[in-house]
Amino acid sequence: MIGPTIEPSEVGLTGLLWLFLSYGYVLYYASNLIGEGSELLLLVPSLAGLVGGVVLPLLGAVPDGAIILFSGLGSLEDAQESLSVGVGALAGSTIMLLTVPLALSAWRGKVDLLDGDKANYLGRPKLTDKSSMWATLTKTGVAVSDPIHQSGAIMMATTIPYFLIQVPALYLHGPSEEVAAGEHWWAAAAFCICLIGLFFYMRLQLQMSQEGQDRGKRMAVVRKLLQKGKVSLSGAVASHVQHVEEQMGTGVSSSEYQSILEVDPRRPPPAVFSYLKEILADAFMTYDEDANGHLDEGESFMFFRDFHEAISEEEMKDLFSKFDSDKSGTIDLDEFIGLAYALIKIQVAKEKMADAPSHNNTRAVIADAAFAEIEEEEIPEDLSALPPEQQQVAIKQRAFTMLALGTTLVVLFSDPMVDVMQEIAVRANLSPFYVSFILAPLASNASEVISSQYYASKKTSKTIQVSLSALVGAASTNNTFCLSIFMGLIFFRGLAWQYTAETIAIILVEFLVGFLVRNKILSTGRGLLIGAVFPLSIALVATLEALGFD
Repeated sequence: MIGPTIEPSEVGLTGLLWLFLSYGYVLYYASNLIGEGSELLLLVPSLAGLVGGVVLPLLGAVPDGAIILFSGLGSLEDAQESLSVGVGALAGSTIMLLTVPLALSAWRGKVDLLDGDKANYLGRPKLTDKSSMWATLTKTGVAVSDPIHQSGAIMMATTIPYFLIQVPALYLHGPSEEVAAGEHWWAAAAFCICLIGLFFYMRLQLQMSQEGQDRGKRMAVVRKLLQKGKVSLSGAVASHVQHVEEQMGTGVSSSEYQSILEVDPRRPPPAVFSYLKEILADAFMTYDEDANGHLDEGESFMFFRDFHEAISEEEMKDLFSKFDSDKSGTIDLDEFIGLAYALIKIQVAKEKMADAPSHNNTRAVIADAAFAEIEEEEIPEDLSALPPEQQQVAIKQRAFTMLALGTTLVVLFSDPMVDVMQEIAVRANLSPFYVSFILAPLASNASEVISSQYYASKKTSKTIQVSLSALVGAASTNNTFCLSIFMGLIFFRGLAWQYTAETIAIILVEFLVGFLVRNKILSTGRGLLIGAVFPLSIALVATLEALGFD
């Protein structure tokens, strides 16, 4: 056994519950570490495409993959029995992600439906009170974009290995050894197809990311990290802004500023302007308390301080006066984006001057004066308190540390978690499949569920796309990455695939959801019906087994 060595069979019911909760929490914590570490890497422009296209979907499946792997280790006799835990983890993870959180996303992200096929994301309010529950179920919902349609089609295509391994499983019966011998080369073929599918799926995701098709996901992650105070505004976007400027040849070095307070109040380059507007527009409206489309100096100051920018009231006053072109005492969104761009450039300039001892005394005095008010406050020693370039370095260090620690914890605790779930099944006189089907996703997929609900609750067309694509994409990753581990175990270890009922349930659910997300609108009622599929799938498996399927 890898990891903790407490034998579940040697403890009482209370001890068994304690082991499950302890191991489950560790796996949940590890899953969060992997997810947060991956999201932090999206703030690094040079890694964003690779992370968004490959790292995020692949690492999200690591906890399930580890449970599947360890369920098939040990002696052949024990592995054949505990393999049911792996099947339960695979089926439970796939079906749960496609049903319960998808239904919750449809509920939390619902807006009014206009003319039956358009979602009211531009309205104020986006969701109005309905006269009845029926009206809520039929007249509200979420938009399903073209990338989600494509993800649904890919998900259904990646079920091919299930059909392949089921060819021998349908007609081979008898002892496990005989079944395993008959399935041997079928498992090899399914294993190869899983790996090929994984390669092309990751390649497609990477290509889409490099073409900017996952821009909504990246923007949503940046907004999430900013709102949670993980990073400052300049720390999150300065590197990307500089990257875009370098590509366009419009970069402005800090030496071109006469002082850190004398900023060229020009409009940012179009690509930078669009990027900043997408990140800041929603927050701008939140701070626009009187909803007149403008912020005054005090609201602007509060905005940037809440986004952890080290800016004094005097700096804010000078900057605000430069961008308040009509001297009305307020600025609109476009002017605000220009101000934010100037502030980011100032913060970068401050950091470079602070790191360059050769600058003259006048600049040092200006820099010290600019930081004077901030130094009096107690700022937490976290990423958001660091200068922009130092934040980028710290982001990489923290992200890789979180990924390494999360992966290590998954490897250490997946094996004992398999033993615990198997012991729970023995004491409850149930198949290990049902226990892991329900319990494994609670530990391995909780972070994905929470994240999908966070994005859905924002009620925008882009955030609901992030929420739904993460859930549908996770099923495709399970069908390639996780299933390849399963097929590898069957082929290399000589185990038997005797899970026809479970396979039927997985395929039916994936095709049901795949066809539903082909529509432009997912109504709240249909979303809730999808949620009901989770318990129905368990009943389906039990019914099929009672009818003699495996």
